[in-house]
Amino acid sequence: MTTKIDNYPHYLVEKVNKHLQRRDHLGGRNLLHGLNPTASSLRLLSNDYLSLASHPKVSMAQRKVLVDLDNFVLMSSAFMCGDNPQLHFERRMADFMGSDETVLCQSGYNANIGLVQAIVEDAHVPIYIDMMGHMSLWDGTHFGRSPVYPFRHNNVDHLMSLIDRHGPGLVMVDSVYSTNGSVCPLKELVNAAYGKGCLLLVDESHSLGTHGPQGRGLVVEYGLQDKVMFRTASLAKAFAGRAGIISCPKGFADYFKCTANPSIFSSALLPYEIAGLNATLDLIIRADDRREQLRHNANYLKRALRDLGYNTEASQSQIIALESGTERQTMILKDALESRDVFGSVFCAPATAKNRALMRLSVNAGLTESQLGHIVKVFKDIRWEVEFDQWRSTHKLSRSFQQVAMA
Repeated sequence: MTTKIDNYPHYLVEKVNKHLQRRDHLGGRNLLHGLNPTASSLRLLSNDYLSLASHPKVSMAQRKVLVDLDNFVLMSSAFMCGDNPQLHFERRMADFMGSDETVLCQSGYNANIGLVQAIVEDAHVPIYIDMMGHMSLWDGTHFGRSPVYPFRHNNVDHLMSLIDRHGPGLVMVDSVYSTNGSVCPLKELVNAAYGKGCLLLVDESHSLGTHGPQGRGLVVEYGLQDKVMFRTASLAKAFAGRAGIISCPKGFADYFKCTANPSIFSSALLPYEIAGLNATLDLIIRADDRREQLRHNANYLKRALRDLGYNTEASQSQIIALESGTERQTMILKDALESRDVFGSVFCAPATAKNRALMRLSVNAGLTESQLGHIVKVFKDIRWEVEFDQWRSTHKLSRSFQQVAMA
C-alpha cells in the first residue's frame, strides 16, 4: 500500500513539500538524477582515483574468502579479539600510515562522527573546523556540548586568532577538500595549532593512496605523524572499498571500539570486504606509476579547461570543481555533458552554499590521452550552450586575469 503525502503529519508534509518544490524551477526534475553511464561512458564521478575497483587481484581475494567462508560471526567490532582478519588488517594499516594503531570502521562517515564523539563527549573543549570540512566532521560535533568555531577556508591566521581568543582545543581539517579539490596548508597549520597546544584531526580521505610515499598520505609526506594525533579516511576512494579508517595513538583503538556509537551499535565489515581491502593495500603500495599517471591526467585536464576559460583555480589535486552557480545552470551543464557521454558529480545545497552549485570532476589514473582529449573537446563545444560566460566563477577568473595583466 502506498502512503499519500497528505497522510503524513503536518510537520513532515511541510518538509517533503519543501523538497519537492525545490524541483519546480527545474521542470520537476531531480538535479542529482539523469542519464545512466554505460561501459563506454567517460566517468568522472567515481572516486576510484587509481582505477583499482575492478582489479582482478582484488576480486580474486574476495572470491577466495567467500568460497572458503564457513565460520564467522556477524557482530560489532567491540567483541573482536585474537586471530581475526579485521585486527590483522588494522595492524597492517597502522604500519602503512605510520601510527601506533588503526581502527577499521564501516565508512569514512562513521569513522569521523565516532571519533569526534569519542574525543569531545563530556570534554567541553573548543572545536575549530575549516568551513569546508567534511559534513561528517561537522555532524560529529553534535555529540558533545563543546563550542564550535569555524575558521575561513585554509586561513591559518584566522584559526590562530580564534585559538588565542578561546583557548586550545580540537582542530579538524581535510588534507584534500572533496568539494573543490583544494589542499590544506598542512605544514603551516599543523605546526601553528600544535604550538598552541591543540589536538589535530586530519581527514585524509582524498589523499590516502594518492599522495605521499607509496600513497601513505600528506601527513606522512610532510613528516607530521608525531603532531597529528588522529587521521581518518574513507576507504571508498583510492582503496575502492566500503570502509573507513582511523589512525590513533596506542591504547585509543580499544577505547574507541567500546565508546563510539557507530562502533558499538553497528556490525563490523564482512571478511570478504577485508580481504579485498588487504589486496588493495598491496596494490596501492606498489602503485607509484598509477599515482604519477593520476597527477599527469589531473594537471592536463585542469590546464586545458582553464585555457578554455573555465575557472579551475581552486583545484590542487585530482578533484576539479566547475562552479556553475544556480541549480538551473548546473542542470544545463549536467545535461550537456551527459548527452555527450561524459559524467561528473553534481554538488548543490546542502553540500555547497545556495546558488553555488558545481560539477565535480574526479580524475582517475585510467584515463587515456584520447579520452582526455575527448573530454576537453566536449567542454569546448558546450561553452556557449551552458552559458559559462554567465557563471560567477567565470567572471571571477576574468577579474583575476585583469589584475595580473595590470600588475
